[in-house]
Amino acid sequence: MTVAVPEPAVADEPAEPPAVTVVRYDFNGLTESIPDESGNGHHLRVLSVDGGRVRPVVHGPGTALAFPGRCTEDVCPHVALQSTAAADLNPGTRDIAFGADVLLAPGQTSPGQNVLQKGYSRQNSQYKLQIDGAAGHPSCVLVDERRPTIRIARSAVGTADGRWHRLRCQRTGGRLEIYVDGVRHGWTDVPETLSVSNDRPLSIGAKGAYRDNDQFNGVLDNVWVEISPTRS
Repeated sequence: MTVAVPEPAVADEPAEPPAVTVVRYDFNGLTESIPDESGNGHHLRVLSVDGGRVRPVVHGPGTALAFPGRCTEDVCPHVALQSTAAADLNPGTRDIAFGADVLLAPGQTSPGQNVLQKGYSRQNSQYKLQIDGAAGHPSCVLVDERRPTIRIARSAVGTADGRWHRLRCQRTGGRLEIYVDGVRHGWTDVPETLSVSNDRPLSIGAKGAYRDNDQFNGVLDNVWVEISPTRS
């Protein structure tokens, strides 16, 4: 008699993530001139207005960075971390993955908060990780440099619950997916010809240090971007 043996469970993680880490930021106690731990030299400078600042908080064996809390006043503290622009931060049509560890309390949500982004959807092209709405649903965004249609993979689960969550966006060929804590919670089709290439810096925690900057109001750690060396 032949007995069927069930296949072992497979974690719902992408099987072949892009191989080359182009930036990684572990923060670990640094609030100024934050180094790129990948070794590629994309160090971050701190841009702030109206008292905006980041502060270190304990996370695991190291520290993360807390950004300004939610503000509804006419004048609010704003801060963003920005690299200089560099060609190796542009994936073009190649596969890309990017993500961060995030901590966001329920009372700190807003219509839109940027975790990381490169480029602007209305001006050139873009990849972005954001957390939107009262429930704090994360989403991944891609915008082509020739056709400014905004492609969004939105998570079915929220992350604004006062606990740490690991977020990952991944574009593989014609699909853009979002993972929360290693599980895929949303995806969308994208054209395989979609290309992201612009001369903008990588911005962490907000678009910039100006009003209406989609300020992130929680804590960030372990921010990274990986780009495939070749098109899939």
